[in-house]
Amino acid sequence: MVLHNLPRYRGGVIEPTRRHYLMCRPTYFAVEYAINPWMDPNAPVDAVRAVEQWESLRQTYADLGHEVHEIEPVPGLPDMVFAANGATVVDGIALGVQFRDAERADEAPEYASWFERAGFEVHRPKHTNEGEGDLLLAGDLLLAGTGFRTSHAAHAEAQELFGRPVVTLQLVDPRYYHLDTALCVLGDTIAYLPGAFSPGSRAVLARLFPDAVLATPADAAVLGLNAVCDGARVVLPAQATGLIAQLRERGYETVGVDLSELRKAGGGPKCCTLEVRR
Repeated sequence: MVLHNLPRYRGGVIEPTRRHYLMCRPTYFAVEYAINPWMDPNAPVDAVRAVEQWESLRQTYADLGHEVHEIEPVPGLPDMVFAANGATVVDGIALGVQFRDAERADEAPEYASWFERAGFEVHRPKHTNEGEGDLLLAGDLLLAGTGFRTSHAAHAEAQELFGRPVVTLQLVDPRYYHLDTALCVLGDTIAYLPGAFSPGSRAVLARLFPDAVLATPADAAVLGLNAVCDGARVVLPAQATGLIAQLRERGYETVGVDLSELRKAGGGPKCCTLEVRR
């Protein structure tokens, strides 16, 4: 069993693992429509600052020793910056996406084409799924969100393709419309916001991850759980101060970043980051 997301231990110290990420520069970022509760087309957006914040995130990954690939942004696709929604990639296999909303539909073939050019085995989906927004690899499990964007049928499709057990999790709060806004994989455990899930899903998470970090509503409200962990270090919104303190108490190194402009569209560090597992 290959546990991609588990940290390595050396001399009692958690060791990070080098990751490969795909990102998309927010050249055309804007909030032109509202497809989640975070989006307000009437609110001002500083596009220049959004690019600066994104570039800082990209440099953060480079400084941590990770490799970042970039997909070319496309005019007219302002949400293409949220690369996590472009695919789910496990063992060199890329499951493409089918967006719920027409505004994002044209992103799907762009990401699928990138993976084909990069030599991945690409599968077009039969059911609505929004990539790593709702499909998160946790050890040998795929944690799979549903309720807002990704259909329940897509969970079975992912299980058949990747040959990994899928755990369905019901999202109930529209502010946390994707799983990656309510839950972050931290090596061999997770952090999550209990109130974002149905009672049954909360019970499942408590059973699977009894030592999980429980985030507060205040930290979730700044998308603190939309974080990226390499097994030892967690990149997350700097505004999530309570979660940062909890993670440090657990022995994680935290790296705070500011993506406040991109948060106006409902995105944070993880939304901007698709892990490419060859």
